Amino acid sequence: MKQELDLRSHQWSGHERVIVFDGVCNWCNAWVNFTIAHDPHGTFKFGTLQSERAQQILQALQLSSENFETFLLLERARVYTKSTAALRIVRQLSGFWPLFYLCIVIPRPLRDAVYDFVARHRYQWMGKAETCRVPSPNERERFV
Repeated sequence: MKQELDLRSHQWSGHERVIVFDGVCNWCNAWVNFTIAHDPHGTFKFGTLQSERAQQILQALQLSSENFETFLLLERARVYTKSTAALRIVRQLSGFWPLFYLCIVIPRPLRDAVYDFVARHRYQWMGKAETCRVPSPNERERFV
């Protein structure tokens, strides 16, 4: 899903692409690790949904600020969610991963149904941390 939001005045507007994820979700953290490993040019920056800056965006988009149903991709002042966000991310990664962007031809409601299934079970499958992810010294410049 693409949603319009005037991000020009937001503190993250200076970054071309920001992935905003659930910082306590082990599945989400694994996804961040994967993205960092396949993004050698540092295309993406990262922020947690629990942060004050992300909470402002969630509120403006009328999304839950506690029970996170999706992560966000902020890309050039646009906000993408669910499967569309994931596909737009893999399109920018190294290796064969951009081929998965071909899944964009699958109707969004079907893609998002699969996304929602995974999102509902992610804590069951991979657990939940007590606190948000703390970036390593090597990763700090990638986090906003």
